[in-house]
Amino acid sequence: MFSIGNISFTDTPIILAPMEDITDPSFRSVCKEYGADLMYTEFIASEGLIRDAAKSLIKLTISSRERPIGIQIFGHNIDSMIAATEIAEQAKPDLIDLNFGCPVKKVVRKGGGAAMLKDIPGMIRMTEAVVQATRLPVTVKTRLGWDEQHKNIVDVAERLQDTGIKAITIHGRTKVQLYKGKADWTLIGAVKNNPRMRIPVIGNGDIDSPEKALEMKKMYGVDGLMIGRAAVGNPWLFKRIKYYLKTGIPLPLPAIQERVRVCRVHLQRAIQLKGERRAVIEMRKYYSNYFKGLHDFKQYKMRLMTMTGFDEVDGLLREIG
Repeated sequence: MFSIGNISFTDTPIILAPMEDITDPSFRSVCKEYGADLMYTEFIASEGLIRDAAKSLIKLTISSRERPIGIQIFGHNIDSMIAATEIAEQAKPDLIDLNFGCPVKKVVRKGGGAAMLKDIPGMIRMTEAVVQATRLPVTVKTRLGWDEQHKNIVDVAERLQDTGIKAITIHGRTKVQLYKGKADWTLIGAVKNNPRMRIPVIGNGDIDSPEKALEMKKMYGVDGLMIGRAAVGNPWLFKRIKYYLKTGIPLPLPAIQERVRVCRVHLQRAIQLKGERRAVIEMRKYYSNYFKGLHDFKQYKMRLMTMTGFDEVDGLLREIG
């Protein structure tokens, strides 16, 4: 058992990673129903919150059924990050997470996300300032380092801990790697096994099956496991991992009727949030995983990728299962 602030976990928590244009309330809700123990909003630019940018503000939408949930923010200016934290607090999240790991060019170019890996003193100052500016628990998500020559996460994790953060999540790649190659968990394990570390260490990267989750947990002893891309259109992965960690018995994938049901619920909730046309178009990114392994799904997918109305999609989903 361990805690992140006032949030307690009796078992290894399986956590939904924050993902841009993915982890909105509609998708988070179905992940929660399948057992996600902790979730995060899509990451939010501090400057966008300060300007009252509509796209940023809508990302603050959270509901009681999603708890515990954290709001993740990023930026490069300390004053802006403090102001964004104060705005985010008004949505009453359970914690604030600082993104020091996003490698996407548009984020890094502005000095946010993984760009902070090139300015460790600035990262520490920013984290300390945010911790002091809020009563909420603050956590950090970051990477092993900027590149192969600067995998400094063991030292960085210690320094971040000293600012007062309550947990750290480490993605097992460098910024330069982006999402390519294999995640290196050895340094995640080194952080966890560092005798100076007192806060929970959460591992992230390449966990795409219950078997992989158990392997990483046993081999590196992390406190929690974060699931990112493997959860997209695959919300039952949380339930399957948790069951496997407890029993060692693999759960089969849901029947096609269950997949159709969850896909419809996801789409209906997205429509309530974003409107019909936008939700139907954005849903296209999830179909391949919702129906992975389904015989002859290609013919259905081609039709789904051209549809713009709920009735069309709903009719075809009913045809599938």
